[in-house]
Amino acid sequence: MKNDTDSSTTTMDKLQNADAAEKSSSEKGTEKKRVTSCLLSAAFFGALGSSFLYGYNLSVVNAPALYIKAFYNQTWMERYNEPVRAETVTFLWSITVSIFAIGGLFGALAASWPIKILGRKGTLLLNNVFAVIAALLLTFGERARSFEMLIIGRFIIGIDSGIALSVLPMYLGEISPRYIRGSIGQFNSILICLGVFIGQVLGLPELLGQESRWNYLFSFLALPAVLQLCVLPFLPESPRYLLIERRDEAAAEKAFQRFLGKKDVSLELEEVHAEARAQETLHTVSILQLLKCRAFRWQLITVMVTMGSYQLCGLNAIWYYTNGILQEAGFDENIVPYVTLSTGGIETLSAIVSGLVIERVGRKPLLIFGFSAMAVFFSLLTVFLSFQDSVSWMPYLSYMCILAVIASFCSGPGNKKKKKHNQQFRRRNVPLASPEVKYYCYFTFAKRSDIFCLHS
Repeated sequence: MKNDTDSSTTTMDKLQNADAAEKSSSEKGTEKKRVTSCLLSAAFFGALGSSFLYGYNLSVVNAPALYIKAFYNQTWMERYNEPVRAETVTFLWSITVSIFAIGGLFGALAASWPIKILGRKGTLLLNNVFAVIAALLLTFGERARSFEMLIIGRFIIGIDSGIALSVLPMYLGEISPRYIRGSIGQFNSILICLGVFIGQVLGLPELLGQESRWNYLFSFLALPAVLQLCVLPFLPESPRYLLIERRDEAAAEKAFQRFLGKKDVSLELEEVHAEARAQETLHTVSILQLLKCRAFRWQLITVMVTMGSYQLCGLNAIWYYTNGILQEAGFDENIVPYVTLSTGGIETLSAIVSGLVIERVGRKPLLIFGFSAMAVFFSLLTVFLSFQDSVSWMPYLSYMCILAVIASFCSGPGNKKKKKHNQQFRRRNVPLASPEVKYYCYFTFAKRSDIFCLHS
């Protein structure tokens, strides 16, 4: 009888323990799926003052192109009492557009030391100084009758973008848990597309796309930077930076607790400690050392070929010369700004959709699909543009090809390149060389289309 009682008690204890374990597991599962407002705020405002500004600067120079060229001509007349040659205006305009990429190259290469000294959040905050200075130069360049101020301003905002695109993906990846890291990382791509779209909206003739208001398009650059300066200081620094670089475990624990919304972050701290222990046997390599290392040869080739294809695919020409392309395609000049607006909408929508399917489809298939589809639609666009004078409805086919090219780009190469490259190198523990190489390629190839269009 006693044995039966003990057996019954043991069975009841097991059942209670199983129920408790199941409840605990359920609570942990619910806790793991929690997305805190702190994490979302850090992702949104971090991207708003960084990738959003980059996207905005891709499209903002498109609408006021004619007014800026007229300003160059007028300033030249005032200085030298003679009209400027058409080739000189084209050259100055191309420099204004292209120097953004040169500034980006400098920013990307210079981003490593402030990241170590100031941290990820500190570098993003300091980077807003470049955005504000660029906004002032670009806004008051017309009033000062100095086109040099516009060129310098574009160079400085390029530095801002180069630093931002190097730091922001690192910050977002380090503050987000694994189960939602891909979605948080999409803030970078989506805000770039949104920045392009907002630049097109503000460039409409009814808003700031007028001869008397075009300089205010550049004043808008200061708004996202100021918003980031107002919000980001109240959000935590990257826990990984606090623990590995600063050796401040208490601050790292508090940062994890705020980002994840839970008290017990011992597992996350242990993961960072394990990473730190693994990195103790490693040393940061330079680009030259990486080029000489055979162990990373295929990863390096993958990054450079993908980035070269990304920048030579022709999207820069569409972003910067959309109005001219549509006019050449036969669209009336009065409706071109509104047609251009649809390209930004398609870009944003494609970025959102691709973010929803990336985990199911995979990065490599999306890259292959994107580049292949772009090749097909660019080929069709070339054919349609060649016959647009012969057939009245051909410009509409050209327009559809432009939208298809943009959608193909944003669904594949536009959103997957950074994640693909991080995965290639992080598995091999090359913490710093990866962003240096990929952004060097990014801004080295960035404006080849501008060079080709210089004498068009």
